[in-house]
Amino acid sequence: MSDQITVEICVNSAISAIEAQKGGANRVELCENLWEGGTTPSAGTIAIARKNLTIQLFVIIRPRGGDFLYSDDEFDVMKHDILTAKQLGADGIVTGILTADGRVDIPRMKELKELAAPLPITFHRAFDMVADPYQALEDCIALGMDRILTSGLEKSAIEGMELIAELVQKAAGRIRIMPGSGINEKNVHKLVQYTGVKEVHFSAMRTVDSQMEYRQANVFMGGVMRPPEFLITVTDPAKVERVRNAAQ
Repeated sequence: MSDQITVEICVNSAISAIEAQKGGANRVELCENLWEGGTTPSAGTIAIARKNLTIQLFVIIRPRGGDFLYSDDEFDVMKHDILTAKQLGADGIVTGILTADGRVDIPRMKELKELAAPLPITFHRAFDMVADPYQALEDCIALGMDRILTSGLEKSAIEGMELIAELVQKAAGRIRIMPGSGINEKNVHKLVQYTGVKEVHFSAMRTVDSQMEYRQANVFMGGVMRPPEFLITVTDPAKVERVRNAAQ
């Protein structure tokens, strides 16, 4: 079993978390607002996911979309959200903060690490916005982060797999490197073989039609660039299973 690839699914709701488990995921990263790259889920979402999962539940702590440079008030929100996630039974925390010059914010990350303890922390794709990935790797190791989620500073993990492979080698077992972004059943085996990673992260989403009978088709709650209100995005357990099998 030690040679098996760990599969983490990025999920956008408690329902998606349940579907990911059905597909054979080992762990979920619970988010909201995937169109913004994932933000902190509500307390209710965490609680219902926890109630229904037997697999590991990691919770993203990200107060908004956009960059990873946060105000004092946003940092306070993150600290409160970590405590809430712990109280609700999270198995791990996913977060990341940068300085204005593109470095890991060591003092703030140290504070979040202490608040999250004893839970493991994944330094998320804020890593893909750093100025120097090799220094950021060493900073994450020094901070005691458990893993780094990265696309190798590219749009997709396949495009960034050379750097991902380098990070795995330089980490030398001191921290886990987990690729994410654009991973699917067609490319996951190549990615795993090339980089030597032991974990992969992907979303495996599908859209389902709303059960609404009356539909106001010309109104969009999130603006016209968002998906229509009558298509609901949810994790597809069949996709999870296919990628999981292809990864091994």
